[in-house]
Formats: sequence, structure tokens, C-alpha cells
Amino acid sequence: MRKLLPILLALLGLGAGIGAGLFLRPAPDAAAEAHAEAEPEEPEVPPEYVKLTNQFVIPVLQDGRIDAMVILSINLEVTAGSTEAVFAQEPKLRDAFLQVLFDHANAGGFRGSFTDGANMINLRTALHEVASEVLGDMVKDILIVDIGRQDS
Repeated sequence: MRKLLPILLALLGLGAGIGAGLFLRPAPDAAAEAHAEAEPEEPEVPPEYVKLTNQFVIPVLQDGRIDAMVILSINLEVTAGSTEAVFAQEPKLRDAFLQVLFDHANAGGFRGSFTDGANMINLRTALHEVASEVLGDMVKDILIVDIGRQDS
């Protein structure tokens, strides 16, 4: 009997613990389960990338003379199905981009360490703003894929 009593107490404690766990567990959220079943997740549509047809060539002036030339290639990240709309507006988009690039060059953006992170963020932000003016919400990001400066 002495050896049986600890085993019975252990079994009784184990049973009480299991019962308390089942009784005190949180009830499943029926509303959340119904919502999850009612609305299947839509697959994310990947963006499209549009490579503008020609590079941009920007003169860097110093004392009224061409001190260097900056050449860069720009791609646009756009919503799916927007590629044709971008190419239809490419002349207007290139004009707007050139104005931003000339302004950036005149403000000294292509002098010194012109590929500095903050400098590139400012340039991308300005390009994105004018791209959004021309193309609207279809433009998601501006990608500068090639950039180089040739000093004279």
C-alpha cells in the first residue's frame, strides 16, 4: 500500500493537470477562422521593369566649360501591365528626367563622391516625383542601373 499511494497520487495529479489545461484553454476565435476561410489570399502580382531605350548623357559644367560627362541608364519598376503605357509616354518622361538630371548636375550633384548613398537617394526621389507626374501611380521605383562619369 505504501508503494501504491505515491503512484495513485501522481496519476491523480497528472489527470487533474490535463483536465485543468483542457478546461482553461482559450476558445478558438470563430470569427477569425471564418474570415480566413472566406477570403483566400490573392497572389502578389510581380512588378514589371521597363528599360528606357537610351542612356542619359549629362554635362557637368565648371566655370562655363564642360568639366565632365555623366552617363546613366534608368529602368522603371511599374505595376504589372504598364509597360506599353510607359513606352507611349517615353518622350515626355525623358524630357522630365533630363530636366531633373540637369538640375542635379547644376547643383553639384555629380561632383566629388557623386555615388554617395544620400546623393543617390535624392536623385532617385526627384526622378520618382517627375515620373509620377507623367505616369501616375503605375511607377513604383526608379532604378539607376548604370552610372559613370568621364572627366575631361
